[in-house]
Amino acid sequence: MAGTPQTASDDRGSSSGDDRPDAATEAFLTHRNLLFTVAYEMLGSAADAEDVLQETWLRWAGVDLDAVRDQRAYLVRVTTRQALVRLRTLRRRRESYVGSWLPEPLLTAPDVAEDVELADSVSMAMLLVLETLTPTERAVFVLREVFDLEYDEIAQAVDKSPTAVRQIAHRARAHVAARRPRGVVSVAETRDALEAFQRAVETGDLQSLLDILAPDVVLLGDGGGVKQAVLRPIVGADKVARVLNAGLGRVAGLAELRRAQVNGCPALILRLDGETDTVVALRVDNGLITGLYAVRNPEKLSHMERETALRR
Repeated sequence: MAGTPQTASDDRGSSSGDDRPDAATEAFLTHRNLLFTVAYEMLGSAADAEDVLQETWLRWAGVDLDAVRDQRAYLVRVTTRQALVRLRTLRRRRESYVGSWLPEPLLTAPDVAEDVELADSVSMAMLLVLETLTPTERAVFVLREVFDLEYDEIAQAVDKSPTAVRQIAHRARAHVAARRPRGVVSVAETRDALEAFQRAVETGDLQSLLDILAPDVVLLGDGGGVKQAVLRPIVGADKVARVLNAGLGRVAGLAELRRAQVNGCPALILRLDGETDTVVALRVDNGLITGLYAVRNPEKLSHMERETALRR
């Protein structure tokens, strides 16, 4: 992202002669991964989250730091406001999206999976639940439930009174509770299901595939109108197994399937000719796969080449 500080090891635009970052850059770098996570959870798009960070940096670079009491809170407030503006625009675009829209998958480090609450909050399943909230509800829910901000801080970020924010938070919690995945699943349980799923796919064993799918499993595909993908949700173990068998059967022997951590959860990456072709994230409940999220849209796969750092 041109003009925006990236990581501590990158060129940070120092204004001093000893290669140390200036105070504004150093503060931004300290909180950058947190700000990215806030923006990503609000938008479900890494590319748009990076654009939000660009806007945040441009505003931050011109601030009088001596007038800022809490730099973290200030940066989160600016990031939230920019994400809200972008989210309202994205909502209109997604209404005309070809087929199902899925969040942009991120290759994540093991430490994300170790933070169970963070991993759950950035999972494909949860990000899709957050899509059903209004922009303001989503911002309030993310800032309160994921990042544990005080109501007064959130009120400043969304331009509402603390009382209104409390009401919005209550409404958003109830909405999410009615739609969220059934519960937090251990990494080990998901990993075991993923390994069984991979074996069934690689061997083409339809019965083994059926054995690992929940009766009400749902398959969602996102090709963005560029790559072939299921246009509507496929529901039911038998239908999902047959669709997967047919689709993967076409590339048998040509594709490489490897396991990875995607959005804090075990997932499968299908590579063709050395390029990432499809990312398949899983939702597991009681040892069975209840959700499959297959992202094929090439515009959403650029963050699968290197790990993305997420922080709370």
